[in-house]
Amino acid sequence: MRQDILKRFLTNTDETGRFLMKSRITGIIYFVEPIYTGKTPQWGDVDVVTKKLTGQYGSKYTGAITKKESLITEENGFVNIGYFKGSPFGAIDVRDKEHQKRMGL
Repeated sequence: MRQDILKRFLTNTDETGRFLMKSRITGIIYFVEPIYTGKTPQWGDVDVVTKKLTGQYGSKYTGAITKKESLITEENGFVNIGYFKGSPFGAIDVRDKEHQKRMGL
């Protein structure tokens, strides 16, 4: 698949963690990308006999991306881009309530 096509659609959300949230109040759609900067955790299957980790899947299914892989850029048409630690749901709730006040809803 061509790279420009991949950037157009949300794909592999299990691998990337990307998702959309749409406010029922303001109608705004929030695009979320969990970003990691460190090493991905090692996880896989533990062999019951040897007690060693096998089938390591940590490099593929990280549930996050690096900043370099981010689709959220001004060049891609995004505005009001922000970074925060913790759950995105709380940050989105605050932003949406502020927008609701500005709109007078």
